[in-house]
Amino acid sequence: MKYSTVRLRRLSRELRTLRATTGLTTEAAAEHLGWSRSKLNRFETGKIAPTPGDVAAICRLYCVEEATTEAMVQLTREVARRGWWTAYSDVFTGSYVEFEAAARTICHWAPLVVPGLLQNENYAREVIRAGHPDRSDVELTRRVDARMQRKTTLLGSQAPMLHFLIFESVLRYPVGSADTMADQLDNILQATNRPNITVQILPLKVGVHCGTEGAFSVLSFDDDPDLGYAECPAGEVYVEDSEQVRRLMLTFKRLTDACLPPEESAAFVAAVRSNHALP
Repeated sequence: MKYSTVRLRRLSRELRTLRATTGLTTEAAAEHLGWSRSKLNRFETGKIAPTPGDVAAICRLYCVEEATTEAMVQLTREVARRGWWTAYSDVFTGSYVEFEAAARTICHWAPLVVPGLLQNENYAREVIRAGHPDRSDVELTRRVDARMQRKTTLLGSQAPMLHFLIFESVLRYPVGSADTMADQLDNILQATNRPNITVQILPLKVGVHCGTEGAFSVLSFDDDPDLGYAECPAGEVYVEDSEQVRRLMLTFKRLTDACLPPEESAAFVAAVRSNHALP
């Protein structure tokens, strides 16, 4: 079964916290429960999902109050709840989209291409085709549809705060036809008018900078610790260690300070767009 990674992450953290308040070690708690240490450890690390009965038994051992027990059992049930992205399980092989959907704030550094949440359909098609040259047209279309669905979800009424830092070369790098690039720049300009979106441009003239190691995101949540994320040809990397996440946010802040302010950034995008001899 495909579980909710976000809720399972929260549940595992709560289980660790509850045990810590009792002073019990993993070994001692597992022994009291009649389980192996590895079983409890997998629950506490989010490797597998416990059943509501498992969580109720843990709460009894830890003498948890009834209201908290009921909340924990309900959270356990919600772990199995499916999100819209499960319909695209053939496209979204990792957990990022679910984390993205649950985030309160997303900070993203884009040194190579327009961020996925700002891409229009034609631009997305060209980028996805370049990254998956062996995919059939049917598979390509499905991947584009999935990306457009992400936009619909994250740019709606319940959208998180989005802060994008985009390298100037991304605006000038030709992707598809001139029409595609002109439309894409128009889309970025439209996005800057949304109250939940901040777009800043890092101009080429800044020279070497602290974002040269590649794109990354930091996601913040209402009830969960911040999460760092980066993607490369070898796969996805999730950063949960608080110190590592702090360093990512420090890098993002330094890049932000080097970028043009939002209003100047919008004017900069408009100037690049004006170079296209299109209506």
